[in-house]
Order: sequence, then structure tokens, then C-alpha cells
Amino acid sequence: MDDRAGVIFDMDGVLIDSYAAHYASWQAAGRELGFAMTHEQFVASFGRTSRENIAEFWPDLATSDAAIARIDDRKESHFRAILERQFPAMDGAVELIDALAAAGFALAVGSSGPPENVALTLDGLGRRQRFAAVITARDVTRGKPDPQVFLLAAERLGLPPRRCVVIEDAPAGIAAAKAAGMKCIGLASTGRTPPELAAADLVVNSLRDISAEKVRMLLGG
Repeated sequence: MDDRAGVIFDMDGVLIDSYAAHYASWQAAGRELGFAMTHEQFVASFGRTSRENIAEFWPDLATSDAAIARIDDRKESHFRAILERQFPAMDGAVELIDALAAAGFALAVGSSGPPENVALTLDGLGRRQRFAAVITARDVTRGKPDPQVFLLAAERLGLPPRRCVVIEDAPAGIAAAKAAGMKCIGLASTGRTPPELAAADLVVNSLRDISAEKVRMLLGG
């Protein structure tokens, strides 16, 4: 029997503690371009692509693909500038990546963020070479809770979905992982509480609570 297995990391709230940076970048873009995102909208939309948020929340501004791209570009530019000033790595992220790689797991990133954000994160962690597959907003047409991002990650790892475990911090991401037929670990990071993540197969308060052994147990040994 093929015992190969993979772990797919979400990025925001899993590899980087980016909650505050994302909210601040929406506010900065709004001041420039004439819109406002409420905290309730931000919480509800965390995990989806910026393009989806723009089209839903500000249809008067989202008059064309070019208009949506302009807002998206400004928001993400502000976000990267914040991360470059202070990179908020999640506690235990580097150690977990190294431990899982050493245990033989194939690793992937499955993020709704743009490729520039994901590259900045992996370089900030110094672990780009550990990931055999990196899926970003450029690779998908549907954001979470659609399973497209995780199914594509499994495909690029050369693994069936049932041999993959997703690490997520958002209900939409957990729903996407379950829809993909994968096991899921819910991480209660900034802005998230364990009850919100109850649909996950395992809920933890820190990446340091995850081990190769626990991942194997989720996959049935």
C-alpha cells in the first residue's frame, strides 16, 4: 500500500499571524479609494480572495475586472509593506515545517492570497525549499470554502485527497478541506476561537501542539 502523505498549510493565520496586517491594509486601501470595510465584514470574509470580497462588498466600485484588480493591487501592496516592516511569523511554524519534512511528509501551501504574498511569507520563514507545491490566488478561480485550492495542491503533490491533512485557521478553510475529502487541523489563531473551528478533525491552540505522530493518527496510522 502507498503510505505517502502530505500536509497542506494555509498561509494567513497559520504560517503568519497576519490578521492585524490584513485589516490594516483594507483600511489603508479604503482611505485611498473611497470605501470602508467594517470589522464584521473582515471577520466574515477572512480566507476568501480579495477579488471576491471587493465584488461582494463594493459592487459600485467593482465595475469591471480592471477596477477590481486596481483595488486588489492597492490592498495587497499595503499588506506587503506592513509585513516587510515587521514579519509576524506564527510561533512554531518553522519547527513544524522542519519536523514534518524530516518525517517524510510532502508539504504544500494552499492559500487564497496572491503569489507575491506567499513568496514573501515563505522567504520570511526561510523555508521556501521545503514546499513541493505552492497554490495561490493566481492558480484558482474559486476561493474557500470551495475545495479547489486544496484539490489542486494534492494533485501537484501527486497524492489522493484522502492522504492529505490541511492546517487551517478559518471556518471557510476547514469547510474547503472537508469538501476536498481531507482531514483538517483547526488552529485557533488571532481572531479565532476553538468553537468556531469545531468542524475540524482536531483543534489546537498552537502549531506546537501538532506533531508528525498526530498527523499520522488523523490519516489512520
